[in-house]
Amino acid sequence: MKNPNVVKWSLKYGIMSALAGILCCVAPAILFMFGLMGGVVAISFADFFYSEDGSIGMGSIILRIIGFGIGCIAVFKFREKQNQCSIDPKRKKINLILLVILLLIFGVVFFLAMDSWSAWYFDEYIVPQQQIELNT
Repeated sequence: MKNPNVVKWSLKYGIMSALAGILCCVAPAILFMFGLMGGVVAISFADFFYSEDGSIGMGSIILRIIGFGIGCIAVFKFREKQNQCSIDPKRKKINLILLVILLLIFGVVFFLAMDSWSAWYFDEYIVPQQQIELNT
């Protein structure tokens, strides 16, 4: 059995957890980008996850909890896979600590990057299209 790679594992699950946490904004942006939904629908899809005042709503909180859960599952799966190998227990502990740190860093960085990108994309492309659709 091959020892799991800490960096690849944390990168893969960091991206997955970040994407799950910000799905409310990235999904409508991507669907709008490919022409699968209009500006009004994209805005209403994203608004479903937020409160009236623009703060995060229950849907957004649920997505972030799911993203955190994916990160936790990654740690447990890594630990299970690592325990199948005959590695020094001290090295296993260091690998696990390193995984948690990298997973947090990758998850938070990707989450913030996708949040920033989606906010820019909404302001630059989707909101103007929504105004055009509402005025016609």
